[in-house]
Amino acid sequence: MADQRYLTKEGYDRFSKEHDQLWNVERRKVVAEVQAAAAQGDRSENAEYIYGKKRLREIDRRLEYLEKLLREAVVVSPAADRPTDRAFFGAFVTVEDEEGSRSTYQLVGPDEVDASRGRISIESPLGKALLGKRPFDVVLVRRPKGDTELTVRAVAGQR
Repeated sequence: MADQRYLTKEGYDRFSKEHDQLWNVERRKVVAEVQAAAAQGDRSENAEYIYGKKRLREIDRRLEYLEKLLREAVVVSPAADRPTDRAFFGAFVTVEDEEGSRSTYQLVGPDEVDASRGRISIESPLGKALLGKRPFDVVLVRRPKGDTELTVRAVAGQR
């Protein structure tokens, strides 16, 4: 999986919406601001012009990244008929640690990682350890602060 860019359907839609927002709203607004600032005369000391050009470069870099991501993406939709007896890309996996604390993670590609929402990369140590596991499997996860054992409690295709 490492040589392809996998995205969930939700991730693809989110990146597509961000691209549209940047292209159709943000970039047009900043271009208009830069044109107005340029019309004021000396550009070398015009803070609005300098900041606007910098913001325009940032937007263009992000647009380039998003266009490449969306072009190369392989969208993996959780199929309703997919068996949920094993952890797969896009699945929600509930694990229990040695102290009995439970956490639920969604296995996603590296472009969709969001730790605050429990979205972990299939390329991370935890993601690699969970892929293909079934409920009640025990996995050893190597972490910087030490190894830990996790027990898979549930695998679900959707929430």
